[in-house]
Amino acid sequence: MVPAAELRSYYDRPVIKAPVWTWEIPWYFFVGGLAGASAVLAAGARIAGQGRLARSARLAAGAATVVSPALLVADLGRPARFHHMLRVFKPTSPMSMGTWVLTTFGPAAVGSAALAELRWLPGLQRVAEGVAAALGPGMATYTAVLFADTAVPVWHEARRDLPAVFAGSAAASAGALAAITTPPRHAGPARRLTLLGSALELGAAEVMRHRLGDLGEPYEQGDAGRFARASRLLTAAGGMLVALAGRRGRLPAAVGGTLVLAGSVCQRWAVYRAGFASAADPRYVVGQQRARLRARAGAPG
Repeated sequence: MVPAAELRSYYDRPVIKAPVWTWEIPWYFFVGGLAGASAVLAAGARIAGQGRLARSARLAAGAATVVSPALLVADLGRPARFHHMLRVFKPTSPMSMGTWVLTTFGPAAVGSAALAELRWLPGLQRVAEGVAAALGPGMATYTAVLFADTAVPVWHEARRDLPAVFAGSAAASAGALAAITTPPRHAGPARRLTLLGSALELGAAEVMRHRLGDLGEPYEQGDAGRFARASRLLTAAGGMLVALAGRRGRLPAAVGGTLVLAGSVCQRWAVYRAGFASAADPRYVVGQQRARLRARAGAPG
């Protein structure tokens, strides 16, 4: 335990700057994750011969992909800033890789949905669907890597767990939306994906908070704490309702799916707001620095 006196900064001022991202970012993270996971579900359903489910997931991926760049550009302030990020291809930069994933995934997902609806060029449609499915996992999780690749303590120290949290949340939301928009007799895989994704999201989030220890306090306090508690409740209740009662009719699937979607949104907002609280309190920054110095000093030669 680091003594409290060593956790103070100069005049108790923040040691690092708070993130500059605006409210569009957590919504962008949610919509992007939904798009990526839906593209994977669409391709899998088509291969399995589940045409009705594939269409629902394909349309969800296409629609979410249209919304996703709009949210990102709104945060950037000017469309040209998104274009400027394409001047660089840097594999070590999550921002650069995420920009290229979105730029490639977007036309593939939208093109696949449009071609399938118009029944044009089935060969090209399947190629586009395959590209979207291949990039879907990256689309769903690169934003977690983007969070972790910062100096914000509660994000950076959770770098091993945030991708799993975002992957589970994306899978749960994609399954939930497909369960809402697909007749129950065709939505079995979507219900199973909802349950699996919800379990992964809840489990990974719990492991993340356990590993963070005292650094995870922002997830129990203030706005982040309220969003985190709401996410756990909504995701657990919605996932169980979709899995157990979704096959009985559209209403249980709609109610349960809506709860899961709301839980996924709350999860993104919990992570987002926890980062602001972590950056604002010097204890979380200084405490980690002191703990690492003590660990190095006590390490053998």
